Amino acid sequence: MRNIIMVQYNVLDIFAGCGGLSEGFERQKKYNLVAAVEWEKPQVQNLINRLNQKWNIKDAYNKVIRFDIQRTEELFQGWENDPKYGSHEGLNSLLNKKSLDVIIGGPPCQAYSMAGRIRDGNGMKEDYRNYLFESYLTIVRRYRPRLFVFENVPGMLSAKPGGTPVTELIKNEIEKSGYEIINDLKKFAQIDMSEYGVPQKRKRVIIIGLRKDLYPNAQQVLEDFYLNILPRFKEPVKTVREAISDLPPLYPVKEEYISGGKKYSHSLGGKMHNHMPRYHSKRDMQIFRILAEDLESGICKFTSSESLKSLYTQMTGKTSNVHKYHVLRWDKPSNTIPAHLYKDGLRHIHPDAAQARTITVREAARLQTFDDDFEFISSAGDNYKMIGNAVPPKFSSKLAEAVDSLL
Repeated sequence: MRNIIMVQYNVLDIFAGCGGLSEGFERQKKYNLVAAVEWEKPQVQNLINRLNQKWNIKDAYNKVIRFDIQRTEELFQGWENDPKYGSHEGLNSLLNKKSLDVIIGGPPCQAYSMAGRIRDGNGMKEDYRNYLFESYLTIVRRYRPRLFVFENVPGMLSAKPGGTPVTELIKNEIEKSGYEIINDLKKFAQIDMSEYGVPQKRKRVIIIGLRKDLYPNAQQVLEDFYLNILPRFKEPVKTVREAISDLPPLYPVKEEYISGGKKYSHSLGGKMHNHMPRYHSKRDMQIFRILAEDLESGICKFTSSESLKSLYTQMTGKTSNVHKYHVLRWDKPSNTIPAHLYKDGLRHIHPDAAQARTITVREAARLQTFDDDFEFISSAGDNYKMIGNAVPPKFSSKLAEAVDSLL
């Protein structure tokens, strides 16, 4: 009987975060993660831990490079005794003349997001993160992968740093680099991940760049990818109930208490990793209970923005131009899990009124489709942030399978 040798594609993950994209590619077993680049320390620590514990990559501490991607020449050649990033041999040495098949990643999205532009006095026009795609493309040009995957928020389609649409900047640079992307990003590249088994309304732009010399009919191939290949992996919409209802309930306690140096207002989650309640004041718990009971009863008095703003003023004595609260609906996908979740969870209130709380790190991870054996090892704030910034692994796994058909 003839042995069948499975070809593995070499992958480089940049702006890797805690590994949402690479997790999906690892699940497919058709890809070999050669290296990952990320500059934030907690994300690097979590990614190393995951690659080591789950995927048995013993040299993960060397494959996951903590460095500033804008310092591209040093990233290629290596550096020594940097006060922040230490020393590393660099990507050239790590790749060791291996051909690179795929580069995956998405620059930080705050500068492209509508929320980011609203919060910033200058509409993020001068934010350095608008131009990180240039560093991304410097790496693409250096290693000439067969294709690349570029993920970002829909806000990038309307962002105009310096007055020029960012899509125009990106498209021009990509074409000059010898790659081609779909002509109409708005029509083809906006993906609603709730259509792919992610129990969350999460729209993202997924840009596939094909090397022109390998794909002479690139537009035709890309249209087929977006219209036929990727949609094959759609599945029925998953709900909040399906995602988190089996997790141990965390109920308010009569008296606040200290455990492990932290103050708690709720019971603890037993042995389930990362399923620890946030501390909530009695006032906040009362608000959460009112809002969840309103939905449970079917009265639905607090479902409009105005009624939510009015309740906020009534309970806190403050006013707000935007409503602060949102209760997850059991029988619908969650609203988007954002990085902002590390600051507060007021827009991600648990739907069980008896629990009167916001969601835990593990619940956020479930809604982002991280497996329960993915242990987040940083502070709760860092964990929420990296989960919110990640690509849901269930979607990235389907994306990896679809990309395989292009390779």
